[in-house]
Amino acid sequence: MAITGEVMGGDGAILSDEIERAEEAGAAAKTVILVEGVSDQRAIQVLASRQGRDLERDGVAIIPIAGATNIVRFLHLLGPRGYDVKLAGLCDEDEESAFRAAFAEAGMGSGLDRVAMEKLGFFVCSADLEEELIRALGAEEMVRLIQTEGQLRRFRSFQNQPAQRHKTIEAQLWRWLGNHKIRYAPVMVGALAIEEMPPPLKGVLASV
Repeated sequence: MAITGEVMGGDGAILSDEIERAEEAGAAAKTVILVEGVSDQRAIQVLASRQGRDLERDGVAIIPIAGATNIVRFLHLLGPRGYDVKLAGLCDEDEESAFRAAFAEAGMGSGLDRVAMEKLGFFVCSADLEEELIRALGAEEMVRLIQTEGQLRRFRSFQNQPAQRHKTIEAQLWRWLGNHKIRYAPVMVGALAIEEMPPPLKGVLASV
């Protein structure tokens, strides 16, 4: 059984389970998309479905790494010094330098800029996927989705908290999603037109 600490910071992912899945994917020579947590995984799955893609049939596995600090471990396991499978992934803007360092340590290239990272199949979200999705949807549409999910009253109460009152609605929505992103990431992707999808989300799927 995974220890409680393995879940922390991983957006719902359990590290020991995901390492096991990564080993299985590597042994099967699958393409692997590495993401921080379950919300990113579900967002990619919904977009792939909307594009008519069957990732399982295509031999593509999406592995949540249970937090960005674990990227080195997964790159060593799956990269050129491990199973050497095709890799892709998403990272948040404030994790970009950590990912670059991990690429160098795993033998995937040093001093990589964003263009070089994208050639590897890794895309940077500004600031994270939730913020990208809020920006693509717009605040009004995001509030409508919250209403559709039956949580508008809870969100309005959240907005009235002293720590939130001075913030823009976009910032309030982003903070709200911090506790609800596994639920809302697939809903947000489902509500967007394909052409309006955030570039990192489209890019990572196009790379595999």
